[in-house]
Amino acid sequence: MSTRDFIEKDYYGALGVSQGADTAEIKKAYRKLATELHPDKNPGNAEAESRFKEVSEAYDVLSDPKRRGEYDEARRLFGAGGAGARAGFPGGAGFPGGGQTFDFGDLFNGGAPGGAGGPGAAGARGPGGLGDLLGGLFGGAGGAARARSQAASGPARGQDVETEATLSFEEAVLGVTVPLRMQSPGSCPTCHGSGAKPGTSPHTCPVCQGAGVTSRSQGAFAFSEPCRNCRGSGSVVDDPCPTCSGSGVTSQTRTITVRIPAGVKDGQRIRLAGKGAPGRRGGPAGDLFVVVHVAEHTLFGRKDQDLTLTVPITFAEAALGTTLTVPTLDGTVSLKVPAGTSSGRTLRVRGRGVPGKGRTGDLLVTLDVAVPVRLTPAQRELIENLAAEMDEDPRPQITAVLRAGAER
Repeated sequence: MSTRDFIEKDYYGALGVSQGADTAEIKKAYRKLATELHPDKNPGNAEAESRFKEVSEAYDVLSDPKRRGEYDEARRLFGAGGAGARAGFPGGAGFPGGGQTFDFGDLFNGGAPGGAGGPGAAGARGPGGLGDLLGGLFGGAGGAARARSQAASGPARGQDVETEATLSFEEAVLGVTVPLRMQSPGSCPTCHGSGAKPGTSPHTCPVCQGAGVTSRSQGAFAFSEPCRNCRGSGSVVDDPCPTCSGSGVTSQTRTITVRIPAGVKDGQRIRLAGKGAPGRRGGPAGDLFVVVHVAEHTLFGRKDQDLTLTVPITFAEAALGTTLTVPTLDGTVSLKVPAGTSSGRTLRVRGRGVPGKGRTGDLLVTLDVAVPVRLTPAQRELIENLAAEMDEDPRPQITAVLRAGAER
């Protein structure tokens, strides 16, 4: 990016965070915006693509403590209303009438004695000078060009790719290996990423001499910007590859086998390092992020690492006790129901829940006492006889209050 871009762009505003935001806030804001604006989710939307690039550029600077510090200092010195603007930018006291040409290279590298970057000037190169502060970013005379040249010709990490996988309840709990068919950018198979037609090769850009940037004057200033001839790549392709039209990248469909670990939750995002888009010029591949969607189960529910299950029992089983055979995800278990069990009681079967780091969850079985809707005359007579025989009031506290009120 040019010096002017670096000073004028509001990276905090692009991510929607305050200047005092910590690293975690910046990362959270970037992930949210990157997910919303990703080109795969907004095909053909030029505005979303532009915002995605803006957000990515902002995150690249603010996520690096050193670059963020340089950015903050540059904004403080040269931003709108800053000391630098008053001292030497157009409209400031340093250039009445704007008749003098000012080159950032003079300020950052040091200039002739008595000049803007000469001895004693604020921008003189030396310990603590602005050249040291911003030289790593802008590089002074030729530094930005060298940095961009290295970036253009060196290895580049591949893009991160995101896809989705829908699993059954059992697969999510027990783990599964699934094939994922996805479409993502990849190195062109015809030119192997060079962008040139087979039998030819790119050559150094004659305009920028491979630096990827050029300098231009605008009013009172001189700025660096990406070379328009090679679009900042530092090289030119005279005879483009017919498959990728010279870009070196094509959209490719591939199938990879992915192991989903046991215990994943609905909506969980799994990172698979090195499974994303291939790198360029020998760079490492990006990462693959798999968003998991889990289907509901007809019998089981889930609460953290525990599975839940509701089992109906009869009144007689609840009163007398019984042993039930209840299902699990990988078989059945016997569950002893004690006599006098009330409806809604939950019994725990240890170790038959969701596998996880450190421990496996439990199976929580909630008992639901089923009350018969229809009774035969013989059944009704038996229950009435039982009620008369037991002669018990199951609501002693409520009965005591009612009696006390009646006596008043």
